[in-house]
Amino acid sequence: MKFDPPLQAATLIKRYKRFLADVTLNDGEVRTIHCANTGAMTGCADPGTTVWYSTSDNKKRKYPNSWQLAHTAANDWICVNTIQANHLVKEAIEQQRIPELSGYDQLRTEVKYGTENSRIDLLLESQTRPECYIEVKSVTLLADNGQGYFPDAVTTRGQKHLRELTQMAQLGSRAILFFAVLHTGIKKVDVAQHIDAEYAQLLQQAITAGVEIICYRATINATEINLTDCIQFQHLT
Repeated sequence: MKFDPPLQAATLIKRYKRFLADVTLNDGEVRTIHCANTGAMTGCADPGTTVWYSTSDNKKRKYPNSWQLAHTAANDWICVNTIQANHLVKEAIEQQRIPELSGYDQLRTEVKYGTENSRIDLLLESQTRPECYIEVKSVTLLADNGQGYFPDAVTTRGQKHLRELTQMAQLGSRAILFFAVLHTGIKKVDVAQHIDAEYAQLLQQAITAGVEIICYRATINATEINLTDCIQFQHLT
């Protein structure tokens, strides 16, 4: 996925109120931009980080600029706009870059399903195979030695999604939890039991029920981002 129009660079002052960030532009102007990330953004929003932002031509937006990428002092690139994760997975499937999810005839997004009034991120369908439910999660929390974790905060919404996926697997459908690793410093992924013990327990129940986990890392720079490398989910007990 290429960024079109090109992103612009700034320096982060602070992120606050979850959805806002103040940045300093190259000419010294201080500007408030939108941050489409509801997580803790641990390690992704340190003051002084280089911010790459997009600009909308929608005149009705109060904040026309959106924070897309962070480039840290450790030279790691991070896609902080979690909305992009679904787009990236959808694009990779359509371009046949996810072998585990090939061979389906149709791809739909935001389809209602389950008993808890949910919408699945991606639904793959075929006349010859069970339908495949895919829930996409963006992974950006980096610990030591390339260890990544999800979630980065307690997520009741994520817990609901795991219950829904578990039910789909039990009913005979294919159910996938897809970790889109959008931090170039992350080399392996595990569930953050130390952050959300309930999510970790539900994930183990989901795996037992037949829910599959797929992890792909992204290559990221200021001009484009693509899911390229399959990595294993490594549960550390």
